[in-house]
Amino acid sequence: MRKPPKDQIRQMLALAALLIIAGFAIAGPTGLLAWSESEELLAERQAQIAQLQVERDALRNKVDRLNPEGADPDLVGELLRRNMNVVHPDEVVITLEDE
Repeated sequence: MRKPPKDQIRQMLALAALLIIAGFAIAGPTGLLAWSESEELLAERQAQIAQLQVERDALRNKVDRLNPEGADPDLVGELLRRNMNVVHPDEVVITLEDE
């Protein structure tokens, strides 16, 4: 016995909705195919965070060494010589590129 056309239309619409949902589950922005990309991006971001933490720690150390209550005289002298061009003619200033 054949089903009435209304039931067939409902079944077709339900099947189409299920296929669309399955398509999004596989190829959507948060689907299975995007999962590996998300994991790669997460690993990249974690590496960036680790690098930024190293840089932050180096800057924090430099700030601590420039504390007005007990500044490191060598660092103060180095910064003065580098930034203010306060160098005696007989001095040679050696600086590191990353500072």
